[in-house]
Amino acid sequence: MAEVADLVSDVAGADGHRPLGEHKWLDLVHGGRKGFAGFVARDDLGGPLLGYAQLSRGHRTWGVEVVVPPERRTEGDLVADDLLTAALGEIGRQGGGHVHLWVPKPTAWWDATAARSGLRRGRDLNQMRRGLPLEGARSAVAVRAFLPGEDEMAWLETNNRAFSSHPEQGDWDLDTILEREAEPWFDPEGFLLHEEEGRLAAFCWTKVHPGDRPVGEIYVIGVDPDFQGRGLGRELVLAGLEHLASVGVRTGMLYVDASNTAAVNLYRSLGFDVDHTDRAYTGDIASTR
Repeated sequence: MAEVADLVSDVAGADGHRPLGEHKWLDLVHGGRKGFAGFVARDDLGGPLLGYAQLSRGHRTWGVEVVVPPERRTEGDLVADDLLTAALGEIGRQGGGHVHLWVPKPTAWWDATAARSGLRRGRDLNQMRRGLPLEGARSAVAVRAFLPGEDEMAWLETNNRAFSSHPEQGDWDLDTILEREAEPWFDPEGFLLHEEEGRLAAFCWTKVHPGDRPVGEIYVIGVDPDFQGRGLGRELVLAGLEHLASVGVRTGMLYVDASNTAAVNLYRSLGFDVDHTDRAYTGDIASTR
């Protein structure tokens, strides 16, 4: 665990962003959910860690991430290929299925590496940013702060309904949200709930990334299907940005599928622009059971 943490930290420092996403990192820290497996690469037994790969079972899909330092991302270096082979082989042994290999800020080298493993370019995920505070627009709906120990089950029901077809967000359980609540960044005051007719209709969960210039993230935003089509998504984004500005954050950001034209246009209308794009390479692995 310590070696992997050091590798992740070193690669993050070199790349300017974390190479292992939060879902995967928490799986590693907490021992992994169903289907979890991790793989390390070394030149020889007991030698230094050259790379790391991790997989976990998501909502009707598998998620894979590979961590290799920049000096191993060169033509002819097969560390990433070997790690991918091991991870995809384990998926086959566990029954196979659809795979997402997530890569932040992908390059042509990653395109080629994924292709050698039989994976193709799939989802592109835009990170969009805008300055804070807002000017003019204000949220027109009432919100309240999340109450730990009271709101988890209602939130899980709304989240899983709102993201029923989403590969990463659609199958959260109580352990998943409690893990987030235990993280040092969790702030219930920035977890905003909007209720109608005695039900949780929509929510905006924010997160502050610390640093010399903190960045505030619209971490998860969702609207229950029974309340969609009424503009609640826009109002909850505004509420989240207002909260972030109120705690001194001067940059807001969020992630959105590049193919989700309606959402991208909504965020552009709120002043967001694309900062960079992450990518999922996808494929289907046959069972080898």
